[in-house]
Amino acid sequence: MLKISTAPHINSPQDTRSIMRDVIIALMPALAAALLFFGLSALVVVLTAVAGCVAFEYLVCRYILKIPPTTGDLSAVVTGLLLAYNLPSNMPVWMVLVGCFVAVVIAKTAFGGLGKNVFNPALVGRVFLFISFPVQMTSWPKPDFLNFLNADVETGATTLGILKHIDAESSATKLAGGLSDLPDYGQMFIGYTGGCIGEVSALALLLGFAWLLWRRIIGWHIPFYYLATVFIFTSVMWLHSGNIQVEPVTQLLSGGLLLGAIFMATDYVTTPMTRKGQIVFAVGCGILTVIIRRWSVYPEGVSFAILIMNAFVPIIDYFTVPRVFGTGRK
Repeated sequence: MLKISTAPHINSPQDTRSIMRDVIIALMPALAAALLFFGLSALVVVLTAVAGCVAFEYLVCRYILKIPPTTGDLSAVVTGLLLAYNLPSNMPVWMVLVGCFVAVVIAKTAFGGLGKNVFNPALVGRVFLFISFPVQMTSWPKPDFLNFLNADVETGATTLGILKHIDAESSATKLAGGLSDLPDYGQMFIGYTGGCIGEVSALALLLGFAWLLWRRIIGWHIPFYYLATVFIFTSVMWLHSGNIQVEPVTQLLSGGLLLGAIFMATDYVTTPMTRKGQIVFAVGCGILTVIIRRWSVYPEGVSFAILIMNAFVPIIDYFTVPRVFGTGRK
């Protein structure tokens, strides 16, 4: 019997909920690392962010948009996790909820909901909090392995913050031991360093990356070209100047680079559709990240770089989407 149906004709067992579920699983190693190094305060921030994002999406859908709540697709949970992972573990609860409101209500549902937002919601919430509450957003608890209660928390600078400060000092200060506070490669790889909840452990993030690749949730192209661009750009600068601030391995392992490259630069909605466009997008993110880290007043540039490139996605798609067979060029 001949069956007639409308497109699309390719069926997949994956849907939004299953994809988001795999992303949540991939984010769990980073949460485990955060609990080991920052204690229960990290869990409080994560649970607050997830509950806040889910609640705001439910309320907006139910009482403002008058549509069935979309919280069942788990996208609000992922937004909450990513927002929390971009915050310090000592962030006040009410500030976390402000970030949830901005991420879900302003950056997501105001554009029409999942699939229609222009910018990554979690990053919009993070940047809003960073601009609005710079003191709280740059107060980094020092890691204290297995101190779950984290009662007597000490704060300190992140690796990138130390490098930014050292760059402004005299060369004599550098030679006199100004680098003693920098963590080594092993500490940065495991996560024993100051930073946001979900960005400190390169090992945990790479485990999540492996899960996403195995489940075919994302491709390797955007993370690879993003990280490769940062590595090559900083390597050239480092070989030319010898400035420790742009030492390439430290740049890869510190800050939110791995978190951004794996979990936010690969967002289906806010990245280009074609492989060529994704490579252009990733290279642009890498170049902007290095420029902001090196020459701006901010030690970190991942969030700003990804959001800037989000704005260029329609242009990138316009020039990289192949034309329909049999049609002329525009």
